[in-house]
Amino acid sequence: MGRDVSEGAFTRDDRVRYRQKVRRCLDVFALMLDDFGFDADRPMTGLEIELNLVDSAAEPAMRNEEILADIADPLFQTELGQFNLELNAEPRLIEGTGFADYEHDLRGSLSRADERAARSDAKIVLVGILPTLTEGHLVEDNLSTNERYRVLNDQIVGARGEDIELDIRGVEQLRTHTDSIAPEAACTSLQFHLQVAPDSFADYWNASQAIAGVQVAVGANSPFLYGRQLWAETRIALFQQATDTRPDELKAQGVRPRVWFGERWITSIFDLFEENVRYFPPLLPICEDEDPVEVLHAGGVPQLGELRLHNGTVYRWNRPVYDIMNGRPHLRVENRVLPAGPTVVDMLANAAFYFGLVRGLAEADRPIWSQLTFSSAEENFHAAARRGLDAVLHWPGLGDVPVTKLVLDQLLPTAATGLDGFGVAPAQRDRLLGIIEQRCRTGRNGAVWQTEAVWAAERHHGMDRPDALHHMVKRYAELQRTNEPVHTWPTT
Repeated sequence: MGRDVSEGAFTRDDRVRYRQKVRRCLDVFALMLDDFGFDADRPMTGLEIELNLVDSAAEPAMRNEEILADIADPLFQTELGQFNLELNAEPRLIEGTGFADYEHDLRGSLSRADERAARSDAKIVLVGILPTLTEGHLVEDNLSTNERYRVLNDQIVGARGEDIELDIRGVEQLRTHTDSIAPEAACTSLQFHLQVAPDSFADYWNASQAIAGVQVAVGANSPFLYGRQLWAETRIALFQQATDTRPDELKAQGVRPRVWFGERWITSIFDLFEENVRYFPPLLPICEDEDPVEVLHAGGVPQLGELRLHNGTVYRWNRPVYDIMNGRPHLRVENRVLPAGPTVVDMLANAAFYFGLVRGLAEADRPIWSQLTFSSAEENFHAAARRGLDAVLHWPGLGDVPVTKLVLDQLLPTAATGLDGFGVAPAQRDRLLGIIEQRCRTGRNGAVWQTEAVWAAERHHGMDRPDALHHMVKRYAELQRTNEPVHTWPTT
């Protein structure tokens, strides 16, 4: 939900009019899928990275507004918390040296942003959940000043009608309540965009769902929240709970959560937008002036603003996207399962693994989703979030298998084939997939490094947990700037 929103008090008429307009947009979208010319000739990719700001003591720095003004770069935007920023990489093809271009541009953008942040006594940290966050940091007063976040907070909390409960049980346990969606700001993610043709969208979305657990296991980087060690990728549970509009009674009735894995394989992108409209009441019933039917009949490209806004408030882990670029509409899969960090090269290794693997599976002779039940894909996702590289996943033909063995024996070769299909230079392919391979062989990703570094500080240096976390974040920030892959980092 990237658009600015100022309305906060919605009337009954607003909601009725919005519901009618969303359904009108959905009807037009169906017509477009039948015979409209979508841009899909050369599939573009995109990356979004959510960032944390910390001060010299490794505490969250609530300074995003002044730092963003100093950066003065449209690629950077605000995010939910005042200690967050978002970096949107320029979309590009990954053929040839596309990944090297991403790396050059991302490192340059982050370096310039770090220089500006330093003027405000802050620095940037790329991590799934900033380990030094406390409940005192994640309060409504620390939401970003952009009004859209306040409106969204009011609508989610109002829809729930009571405090939001956080209950996450992992290595340790966290149970607490919050009266705002501010804890969602702790979830800083890495998001991939892949442009696809309408007739192949379902294959790519289904493949993305099938591998979500594998992605999370390999890329986990969020083991700590409020000083407790929870899941390898605690961000998964936290995001779902912090934006849950359902009181216990609606959960018991089977009402779907707004942070949703889904419940079935699809045959068209239309299935996802139709589910959004059918299952989820609008949070932000804001209507545009456009009549999409008139625009379509006049030969134009409808914006479908209401449908897109509604889609932006249903937080699927693999989200469908309808967008317009240079006057032509296109469709994208937005892959949202991974945390930010630890380094730029680690994130690009995750990107190469995703783009290659999803293409390899989507174009396979026998679809993976014809062999794997949807419920197994979801169970894999949550098992991977809990245990990371120690997870055991269910996979067709193998049964229950350690995720590291699955990746090394089957999925890395498939990802390599997929990257070859995109025309990625072999040296780029081998370098980035080699990082994924070494994570699996060493058993070390960001989550493992963080927990080992904290244990070392506690056991060998006698630090208590808060001091150990601050010590770890400072060391993490130093090592992040080397751009050496996390599996090579020392823990002392």
